[in-house]
Amino acid sequence: MTNINDPLLRAVDLLDKAHEQNYLPSNSVSMIILLTDGDANTGESDPARIQANAKNKIQGRYTLYCLGFGHHLDYSFLEKLALENAGVARRIYEDSDAQLQLQGFYDEVANPTLMDIEIQYPENAVSDVTKSSYKQYFDGSEIVIAGRIIDNDLNSFTSEVKAKGALDSLNYKEEVDLKEKDDAQKQQEYIFGDFTERLWAYLTIQQLLEKRVFAKEPEKSNLTAEILELSLNYKFVTPVTSMVVTKPEEKGKPQDTLIADKFVDGATPSSPHLISHAQHYHHSYPPPTIPLFVDSDPHFVIQVPKKKDALCFNIQEHPGIILNLIVDPELGIAVNGELIGKKSSGNLISNETFFGKLGLINKGMELKIEVNTDKIIVKNGEKKATFSWQEIVTLREDGLELFINKKNVFLSMGEGAKFVIILHKVWKNHPFNRDFLGFYTLDNHKFSTSVHGLLGQFFHGIDFEISNVHNSSDPAKPDASMFVKNRLLTVTRGSQKDYMKDAINGSKVPCWFVHYNGQGLIDGNHTDYIVPSLFSMG
Repeated sequence: MTNINDPLLRAVDLLDKAHEQNYLPSNSVSMIILLTDGDANTGESDPARIQANAKNKIQGRYTLYCLGFGHHLDYSFLEKLALENAGVARRIYEDSDAQLQLQGFYDEVANPTLMDIEIQYPENAVSDVTKSSYKQYFDGSEIVIAGRIIDNDLNSFTSEVKAKGALDSLNYKEEVDLKEKDDAQKQQEYIFGDFTERLWAYLTIQQLLEKRVFAKEPEKSNLTAEILELSLNYKFVTPVTSMVVTKPEEKGKPQDTLIADKFVDGATPSSPHLISHAQHYHHSYPPPTIPLFVDSDPHFVIQVPKKKDALCFNIQEHPGIILNLIVDPELGIAVNGELIGKKSSGNLISNETFFGKLGLINKGMELKIEVNTDKIIVKNGEKKATFSWQEIVTLREDGLELFINKKNVFLSMGEGAKFVIILHKVWKNHPFNRDFLGFYTLDNHKFSTSVHGLLGQFFHGIDFEISNVHNSSDPAKPDASMFVKNRLLTVTRGSQKDYMKDAINGSKVPCWFVHYNGQGLIDGNHTDYIVPSLFSMG
């Protein structure tokens, strides 16, 4: 369980008390270092409210640093939280030596020597100056400022530094002979080239990116345009650009274009991915013929648009059992899922099972894809590629479209067979819960009439009639009679969660719940859908 809000506010209270009781010198530098390895899920869990609470409590008096461990957290939230309170966010990578990383960070901030630093330049003599005021200066660090001198007739240039030290204030002036500096720079131009101008562009881009974190429209779009223009002019790869690499043309082969995806903190940089055109692929999900999905433990949901309603059922089976979700022998496509249990559930049959692996097969494309909670493995004939969930991947090849974006995988295996797989992450040290997967169909209109499986049998529609709605032992969940597939069933009104648009909280889908593993709604018994392997064709 992760509580960020309460400990953060408590830390501010402790510093306030220390200052009020004169435990700390008046000119001392006070800071808060937040360490977390997950998203806030205890106490106040809304990131926006936590940010507001922290900002209102700190009121610019203290610096907040946020250290996030691993990948199972919202790093953008930590970044906003830190930047709003004059600090920085840093990711501590689990696959490296975390102790050394922590020691390195501590060494950076352990010895603050100055506070409230301001560097001033002559008015009307400079423009486009990068950040020139800083809350703290640490021993061993540096402050770099760049800008343009607009008065070309100046012979000298004066800068003034104002700051506070532990005992007194500092005021320092420095005058530079511009002609002398200009001559020295010209002599060394073959070494440095346009380094100073590119340094200015780099610093400006970094500071615009920080402003963009908090900006709202239309300011955010304006900042993005400004960053993009600078990035292209000075050839920087930034979060709003990518690097395009053209491979030399080989004999008998067309020239290939590769895109190196931009690096996003928290993502593992992937190798450049081969695509057919030099452009990013941004997918807009098409409306499915029949919206179907399975998620959580595991809840199967069949939405019926013409009824403006939905049906749902659970499957209770042993961990390790593999269930067929979709099989179409005419198209040669199948989707199977392997159940996992909670860490302490053993082999008991209970509601506490989830999908931990999914296998997707397309025989015509010689394609096998395994998606588990750690990685995505794509086998295409003799070729094999493995991707981490932390990679940002766009892959298009011979009818296959694959898009990985940390918490979901979009997959298209030809027109009319489009799916999304959602990764549900839980706290890695949770005593019971495990990471698990949700499976959603986006487009299924091209499947043949032979399609079957726990989900596939509903691709071409289902009709039902509800009658005799009456109270049950739970007033919020009335029972009813449902006539479906020439059978009369007793069903219960309830709801399940759809995580397509909100992968954390989900949205409620009201549905009629069919008891006993969907008996009477699905064809045959649920055990008929058990298959021997992840890549079985039904």
